[in-house]
Amino acid sequence: MTSVTLLFNEIDAYAPNFSSSIVGYEVLPPPDIERIFGLTGGNIFHGSMSLDQLYFTRPISRYSNYKTPMKGLFLCGSGAHPGGGVTGAPGRLAALAVLQG
Repeated sequence: MTSVTLLFNEIDAYAPNFSSSIVGYEVLPPPDIERIFGLTGGNIFHGSMSLDQLYFTRPISRYSNYKTPMKGLFLCGSGAHPGGGVTGAPGRLAALAVLQG
């Protein structure tokens, strides 16, 4: 039994006939994600989401405020605080940093 089948069976337990509604799917393991999208190690968060890579240390302490040493270059996306699990938040926070100068 594949991991996809196990997943669909679990969802079917809460949402009957879910799996019969699936028209198609694709499984992308980390090496494929890295090759196709250029994400190192297939990591969609652009780095570890461990305690030493969160809050004021994401991506590193000097750049946690979205600013870089290069004038006018700001960081956003999954590698910036709060990370990729909060859709749009890094971009919004980087835009606010730009507006604040």
